Amino acid sequence: MDVDAYVAEHGGQWRRLNQLCDQRRLDPVEVDELVALYQRATTQLSVLRSRSPDPALVSELSQVVLRARARLTGRPRPSWSAVRRFLLAGLPGAVWRAAPWWCAVATAFTLLTFTLMWFVADNPETAAAFIGDDEAANLVESGFAGYYTEFSAPTFAFHLWTHNAWLAAKCLAAGVLIVPVGYLLWQNAMNIGVVGGVMVSYGRADVFFGLITPHGLLELTGVFVAAGVGLRIGWAWIAPPEQLTRGQAVARAGRDGVLVAVGLVALFAVAALIEAFITPAPLPAPLRIALGATAWLAFLAYVLLLGPRPAAPRTPTDTPVDHEVVTRDTPPGWQ
Repeated sequence: MDVDAYVAEHGGQWRRLNQLCDQRRLDPVEVDELVALYQRATTQLSVLRSRSPDPALVSELSQVVLRARARLTGRPRPSWSAVRRFLLAGLPGAVWRAAPWWCAVATAFTLLTFTLMWFVADNPETAAAFIGDDEAANLVESGFAGYYTEFSAPTFAFHLWTHNAWLAAKCLAAGVLIVPVGYLLWQNAMNIGVVGGVMVSYGRADVFFGLITPHGLLELTGVFVAAGVGLRIGWAWIAPPEQLTRGQAVARAGRDGVLVAVGLVALFAVAALIEAFITPAPLPAPLRIALGATAWLAFLAYVLLLGPRPAAPRTPTDTPVDHEVVTRDTPPGWQ
């Protein structure tokens, strides 16, 4: 194949295609020309790939074809309407649809935690079996309260944010297997129940609840939501609705899982800020608890008020060729 002759024959079309891609506005005639030149260029690119030994030529024409395809199909642009739909319909709707699951998780977790707490507090000798006498004494004297001031507040907040987000991600991802979610929740219930039981048995219940409640309400609710949504995905696989196949049911529940995962990133950021800055603050315990409860109730109100609402209709999409799109910089060649 004579590459020079092929370029001489079709190079003008490629340059014109580039020129059309560079224009901000295209009239109907130019749109038709763009489509025709794009179709020819794709065919010519196929010929060059099969017959030309010149990789640089193939690469340059590939860039031209990709630019033309992007101009024809349009490029996604940031849309505040999409963000608005996510905040006002997508996220609260996904959390609301999984409400039976995460409410059940919250109820079971709370009952289990307080049962463990009561058992350890009523049987102080069990603390030695769980954490040891020395560790229990250190926990009561300074360990529990010192945990919240061991690091600087910004560092502590970032650590909490990533830790809780990772825990929620594991609950969401493992939900399809059901059992791992139960194990993760059991670990957290054991930790809170044993520590709380030790503090109560030593007469420090006010310290325990005064420190854990401000952030725990919102933080644990986020974990419950993640676990509930994860279990809902697993149940969609086990018992899909009659009108859906198993794959369709899991896909639908999984889409809600993605929405919840994104929303929990923000929720855990707020919980981390409360735990790092408000929980250890030298404020009266009732005030700290009130601030944490306010954030928790705001989240519940957000879900309860917006979740049951039908999803907002999508705005019409842009036409395939946006006459006002500013194209990318011209690639090398064909000037």
